[in-house]
Amino acid sequence: MTPSGPHEPEFAFVPIERLRAHEEVEEANVAELVEEIRRAGVFADPIWVSRGSFVILNGHHRVEALKRLHADRAPAWVFDYETDIVTLEPWRPGLPITKAEVVRRARSGALFPPKTTRHHVRSELPSRPTPLADLVPRESPGSVHRGRSDPEGPGAADASRPG
Repeated sequence: MTPSGPHEPEFAFVPIERLRAHEEVEEANVAELVEEIRRAGVFADPIWVSRGSFVILNGHHRVEALKRLHADRAPAWVFDYETDIVTLEPWRPGLPITKAEVVRRARSGALFPPKTTRHHVRSELPSRPTPLADLVPRESPGSVHRGRSDPEGPGAADASRPG
C-alpha cells in the first residue's frame, strides 16, 4: 500500500477473494458495468474498502463486474473505517445504520438490499484509472491482454504482497 499519514486513505490492489460485500447487487447494473469496462479496457474508479476487515464500502457492483471479467484484484482506496474520515448514511429514509452493522453484515453474509448504505469520505481522492489487463491474470479463461503493466509504479501497492 502507498504510505500516507495516520488515518489517510491508501491506494492498493486488493485481492478480490479477500473482499467482503455488505450489500446485494442489481443484475442489470452489473451487466452494464461489465460491458462498459470491457469496452473501455479500463477500470476507471477504484472501490473503497475498510482496512483490516476488507468490507466493501463503495463499489459492490464494480467488484461483481470485475469477477465476471475474471479479474483477480481490484484497485481500491483503503480506509480506517472506524475513524471520522468515512461517514455513513442510508440511501433511503429509515432507521439509522451503524458502521458496526455494516461490518457485521459483511462478516455474516446477511447482506443489505442494494443501495442501502451510502459512504462519504472527507478528503479528495485522485483519479486512478487502471487498465483491465493489469487486473486479469494471464492464465484467465478468455483473457485477451498483453500482460500487466507496472503495478509497482509511483504510489501503487499490492495488498496481496507482503511488505
